[in-house]
Amino acid sequence: MTLTDEQQTIKDEFVRVRGTWGEPWERMLELDPAFVRAYLDFSAVPWRREPGALTPKVRELLYVAVDAAATHLYTPGVRQHIAAALDAGATPGEIMEVLELTSTLGIHAANIGVPLLVEVLVEEGLRDGPAPLDERQERLKAEFTATRGYWHGFWDEILELDPDLFEAYVAFSSVPWHTGTLEPKVKELVYCAFDASATHLYVPGLKLHLRNALGHGATVPEILEMFEIASVVGIHAATTAAPILAELAAER
Repeated sequence: MTLTDEQQTIKDEFVRVRGTWGEPWERMLELDPAFVRAYLDFSAVPWRREPGALTPKVRELLYVAVDAAATHLYTPGVRQHIAAALDAGATPGEIMEVLELTSTLGIHAANIGVPLLVEVLVEEGLRDGPAPLDERQERLKAEFTATRGYWHGFWDEILELDPDLFEAYVAFSSVPWHTGTLEPKVKELVYCAFDASATHLYVPGLKLHLRNALGHGATVPEILEMFEIASVVGIHAATTAAPILAELAAER
C-alpha cells in the first residue's frame, strides 16, 4: 500500500534510529502507525542517548543473548542482531562466545530443582543435613571458584548430590571463560540480560550476575542499558502475529 505522510515519517525515523526494517514492521505500520511510533520511542531509549553507556557492538550482543536464549528463541531477532553485531565490529568468535554464555541457561533446571528436592527430602524425613564434601567435590568447587570468580550457595546441593552433573557443567560453562575474548564485565551483562528477560525472570541468577558485573567494573548506566534492551522482547508478540493478522484480514 501507499504510505501516508505520517506512516512514511515513522518508517524513515525507525530506519534511521534502529537501522532495520522488515515485513512485520510494514504490516504493523499499516494496521496501527501510532503503535509503531510508540514502540520506536520505547526501543530507541539506549540508541538516542549520546554518548551511550554501552557501545553499539555490546548492545547488539545483548540483543543476541536475549533473542537466542532457550526461553525465547526468536529466530528473526537472532538473525537481525547477529547481522547488526557484525556491522558494529563484533567478530564471529565474539558472537559465538555470547551464544556459549547463553547456552548455560539450561542449568537453571537444577539450580531451582535440586534445592526443592532437598526441601522435600527434609520434609519427608529422608535427609538430616548436608553431607561433607569429599576430595573430588572440594576440587570441583575450587576449580569453579577460580574460573568464574565466585561461589554461590545454590551450587552447594548440586555439588553434594550430583557431582557428575556439576563437573560436566563446570567444563561446559567455563569454555568462554577459558577461550573467549569478551571482557568479564560484558560476559556478566550477557548473563544478566537473559536472566532478566520476561521469558525467564530468573531472580537468583540475575542478582548474582548483577553483583558480579559490578565487581568487574560495570556501571549503573551500563546495567540500566542492559535492562532497556531486555525490556523490549514483548514486541515479538506483535512482530510474530501482526503479519498473520494482516494476511487473514486481507483474505476476508
